[in-house]
Amino acid sequence: MNPTAPVLQSAEDRLAGHDWPAAATELSNVGYAVLTEILTPEECEKIAALYSHEAHFRSHIQMARHGFGQGEYRYFKYPLPDLIGGLRTALYPHLASVANEWNARMGVDQRYPAEHTDFLGQCHDVGQTRPTPLLFRYVPGDFNRLHQDLYGDLAFPLQVAVLLSQPGEDFTGGEFVLTEQRPRMQSRVEVVPLHRGDAVAFAVHSRPVQGARGIYRVHLRHGVSPVRSGRRHTVGIIFHDAK
Repeated sequence: MNPTAPVLQSAEDRLAGHDWPAAATELSNVGYAVLTEILTPEECEKIAALYSHEAHFRSHIQMARHGFGQGEYRYFKYPLPDLIGGLRTALYPHLASVANEWNARMGVDQRYPAEHTDFLGQCHDVGQTRPTPLLFRYVPGDFNRLHQDLYGDLAFPLQVAVLLSQPGEDFTGGEFVLTEQRPRMQSRVEVVPLHRGDAVAFAVHSRPVQGARGIYRVHLRHGVSPVRSGRRHTVGIIFHDAK
């Protein structure tokens, strides 16, 4: 599953230019942060083109069949494509520090190791061995209902989605949507604008918020609004493996 060293270094290099303290602040303040241009247009096309090659995937999901929405996606199998595996490995340390800070604030004992391979070892020790990065394909009328990507007892609290298609050119509609539910309050909705090659890092399940009486948890869900025209591809990078 490990990407080759040159690809891993490339992923680290492309992420090094991002303002990670600012991203951590955005994640803590609103539950998500946009990372611009982490993939080139050519890389986006290359990843999207994998969809029709079944050899890269372990399963194919029709969302309507499971009540998830309308559309389809495929889970990658190990070994992951170098670019996906490299990004997954390189993104993780930046987000692990945020995850550990969140758990400390919420009084959760779980702490995440600095390296992704060590965290995957923890997943595999509890029987979560199936890779979770996935590739979505949406056509007109397709959408993804609000949900949380929890695949077992051990779940990393942040994940990343990378838009592979250009809004307004390749597709219309299909906005990435987050909702946040605070205790005794109505849900807050956030529509996150993205361009091709941009990523959004966001909370999988919950995040800490400072209230008048201390820290409390707010719960988040994410989804995609209906695509009106064209075709939309997205790659999802989830850091825990599944049972």
